[in-house]
Amino acid sequence: MSTNQLNENILLRNDQKGAAFLSLNRPDKLNTLSEAMLAALQTELDSIAADPTIQCVVLSAEGRGFCAGHDLQEMRNNPEHSYYQSLFTRCGKVMQSIVNLPVPVIARVDGIAAAAGCQLVASCDLVIAARSARFAVPGINVGLFCSTPAVALSRNISPKRAFDLLVTGDIIDADTALEWGLISSVVDSTELDNAVAEKVAKILSKSPSAVRFGKSMFNPQRQMSLSDAYEFAGNIMADNMMTHDAAEGIDAFLAKREPTWEKPVS
Repeated sequence: MSTNQLNENILLRNDQKGAAFLSLNRPDKLNTLSEAMLAALQTELDSIAADPTIQCVVLSAEGRGFCAGHDLQEMRNNPEHSYYQSLFTRCGKVMQSIVNLPVPVIARVDGIAAAAGCQLVASCDLVIAARSARFAVPGINVGLFCSTPAVALSRNISPKRAFDLLVTGDIIDADTALEWGLISSVVDSTELDNAVAEKVAKILSKSPSAVRFGKSMFNPQRQMSLSDAYEFAGNIMADNMMTHDAAEGIDAFLAKREPTWEKPVS
């Protein structure tokens, strides 16, 4: 196990047996996405993307809230269009880095995920939330439509439900978020860590190369036409079939034995 602490502990990283655990560590500010937090996230996501030994990422947060969005005080301290444009561009890059990461990203959500914090949730591949978790894009309440969070939100739930949240600022609970497709599962708070650990263990038990092939095709094909998506997916699957793990997995299935996956090397 190795632990890296970045930017005076603003973001914690703990690697365990092929999984990277990142935790937002600004609990006194409800883990807002300050400039420093965005920079720390980008640094770690870039590092993980270049590390073939990482097979899964868990994104969580310290304290009573997951993430309350951008740091509003920091934003008001810099009232310039160029600053805001740069800030939202950097935030968008972080979100796209999560989507484009070659391995699955699981959000572990307890407490509130609001505005860019809800965007962060929507950008992850899987979301396991405590039943007490809450989700909102309330920028409209302070005169700011959550335009960049809308990009991720509208790609997870229906356009009408997404716009309803964006234009009213309403808060939804975890069960509603599950029903709408924003998150993938809901558990009691006492079961949250176990549920995350079980999901990580299940992903780590699969072929590392197959998981990476899957992540590399799943999000891009969603933006393609039906015919282009099938062509793209067919090529990815053919490449996947040529790997050691695909041959080993099929042979093991036919022989009724457990497969031995090829271990990723740095």
